[in-house]
Amino acid sequence: MGKFGKIARRTFLIGSAAIAGGVAFGYFKYKSPVANPLLGDLKPGQAALTPYVLIDGTGVTLITPRMDMGQGVYSLQAMLIAEELDIGLDQVRVDPGMPSPAYYNTALSHEAVPFDPRDTSMMAETMRGVADAAMKFMGMQMTGGSTTTPDGYEKLRIAGAVARETLKAAAAKRTGVAVADLKTEGGAVVLPDGTRLDYTTLAPDAAGVEPVTEVTLREPEAWRLIGKDVRRIDIVAKSTGTQVYSIDLEPEGVVHAAVRLNPRRSGAPASFDASAAEAMRGVEKVLPVTGGLAVLADNTWRAFQAADAITVEWPAAAYPAEMQGHWDLLSAGFTKDNVDATPREAGDVAAALVRAGEAVVNAEYRAPYLAHAPMEPLAMTVLVGEGRADVWAAAQAPRFAQANVAKVLGLPVEAVHVHVQMAGGSFGHRLEDDAIRVAAEIANQVKGRPVKLTLKREEDMATDYPRQIAMARAEGAVADGKVVAFDLGIAMPSVIASQMGRQGMNIPGPDSQITAGAGDQPFAIPDYRVTGFRVPGLAPVSSWRSVGASTNGFFHDSFLDELIHAAGADPLTERIRLMDDPEGVKVLETVGEMCGWGASLPKGTGRGIGFCRSFGVPVAEVIEVRQTEAGIRIEKIWIAAGVGRVIDPQNFANLVAGGAIFGLSHAMSSEITYADGMVEQPNFDAYEGMRMPQAPVVEVKAVEGLGRVRGIGEPPVPPAAAALANAIFAATGQRIRELPLSKSVDFA
Repeated sequence: MGKFGKIARRTFLIGSAAIAGGVAFGYFKYKSPVANPLLGDLKPGQAALTPYVLIDGTGVTLITPRMDMGQGVYSLQAMLIAEELDIGLDQVRVDPGMPSPAYYNTALSHEAVPFDPRDTSMMAETMRGVADAAMKFMGMQMTGGSTTTPDGYEKLRIAGAVARETLKAAAAKRTGVAVADLKTEGGAVVLPDGTRLDYTTLAPDAAGVEPVTEVTLREPEAWRLIGKDVRRIDIVAKSTGTQVYSIDLEPEGVVHAAVRLNPRRSGAPASFDASAAEAMRGVEKVLPVTGGLAVLADNTWRAFQAADAITVEWPAAAYPAEMQGHWDLLSAGFTKDNVDATPREAGDVAAALVRAGEAVVNAEYRAPYLAHAPMEPLAMTVLVGEGRADVWAAAQAPRFAQANVAKVLGLPVEAVHVHVQMAGGSFGHRLEDDAIRVAAEIANQVKGRPVKLTLKREEDMATDYPRQIAMARAEGAVADGKVVAFDLGIAMPSVIASQMGRQGMNIPGPDSQITAGAGDQPFAIPDYRVTGFRVPGLAPVSSWRSVGASTNGFFHDSFLDELIHAAGADPLTERIRLMDDPEGVKVLETVGEMCGWGASLPKGTGRGIGFCRSFGVPVAEVIEVRQTEAGIRIEKIWIAAGVGRVIDPQNFANLVAGGAIFGLSHAMSSEITYADGMVEQPNFDAYEGMRMPQAPVVEVKAVEGLGRVRGIGEPPVPPAAAALANAIFAATGQRIRELPLSKSVDFA
């Protein structure tokens, strides 16, 4: 394993992407190290050996700056550091740390540029480097895009190795024993005679030692944690109900807040009457906030009740008031003026379709808005004092939250301290920080008192920025039992423009999410085109688990399945024939072997395949369904995924199975619709999902050793809807092109 160059003691180089030719702006600044944020507030006896390792007399704290929202990344980050630091997970504390540019996400650049993940050309690598430089300059600390694993896989192991070698250097300085004669084990430096010097006792010495940055990472054969079944660090707390989430915080002197925010996202109330609310028991006051009103009370329930008692007239929405208007905008959006990008254009699609004549296959697909709806609604606590503010919240982009709270309060950014909390789910919801800003507004009006803002479920659903609505139109042709032409147009609003616009950022260029999961699929169809159309005027939207691929995986693979059926080919065999990616081929072959593809099935039973590569990860899913008197029953799902390397096998299997169930649940019966400009689904009784008795048996297999290390939180979602729709077709002959599928069939 290669060595890493020397760096200054008070810094730690975390950028890893090299820019071909040094063409990026600020290249030398980009290559300069980032300050270690832990060094500014060290207490006596503490040593911050890297931005990720803090040691004192009480133990070892590992900084895990990617937010944990149930996907287990606190454990994953700790595993990567602890592997090289020679400690067990039972020997550490984890802390997300304070927001800092040092924790910028080095993996986001791969999703930010419109290049195939396999493209290693000079242009592709240069643009990734440019994107990475931008991420570093902005200090883009963000959890999302399935980037935690690829971001930390090398970086965090280096951090652990630097800490380990620095502790050995401190022990050598104290004892006079050569570093080469020292080893580390179980949180201690071990001398040749067996004497153990615990890391905690070496912390004061290590604080005065120049970090050893020429380190060699251990080979996989020597790993103790990576790739092994280990117990997640949060499993005991979650199993005993003692895990603390943002919604659990109750600081002394807290005042509780609830809000009525504009469900049409169109500004302040046109008029309101809060007299009934102000007269209610426990209510302290009603306050104006951006986009609505807030109630302060002595407990959350009373705040909720009072907020409901306010009568409000809201201005009209800037988007169509009724759902038909949304679909009409999409339908009219397939125009040259709306073309955002054409990421895939091979051969001559137009000529191929002319040659096919009346044999052309046509289809139109639809996918609705969807809510994030995590089990833990939004909740945060803010305390505003003199010249300082503290925020306790589950924030996927804590530096955005920090900067926006600073703007709200008129404070320097460094005066805002964001304490990131464990989240009870997110699915992209906590990338937004509107509610945190509102909480800061409320706290600024009662300075010196902590304000806990909790959004009731109905408020959370009403003011969520949903998953994008989308429509696709497809034409294709087959010949001699093969798929030969494929033309897919996708119309949707720009998620990136909507989301980043709320951060005051104008992101130039195409939005890669409009065609993600379609324009980047590894198939070698002779005449092949995918075009994205950016449609304005729709409801504001946000990132939802797997973002653009969440709709486009359904569109692309459903239409491919239609073409394969029209060709009279086998769904698995033809996908493999068309596949031009060895990893994708292996994934398809693996899922075929897992399910015994081709075996005879009972009457009324069918199997469907779904394939999608998203976030660089090829995932294939086979779903088996059975017709019953009560409706379609999902019996089993087999999933193969290519992630390069599995860090935590148990967590990998859980994430893959959970992602597929998440995708299936929403494909079956979930949608968000608008009436009079407002969301019609206020709670889970109207926003249905899969019930436990409906959950299928799930079998998961990783395909390792091909491609770079990738994340798995989102990639299992996109193939699920297509696999289910294709299975229903196989079982019933009914081809469904609109989600949710419950509009067309019943589910048992």
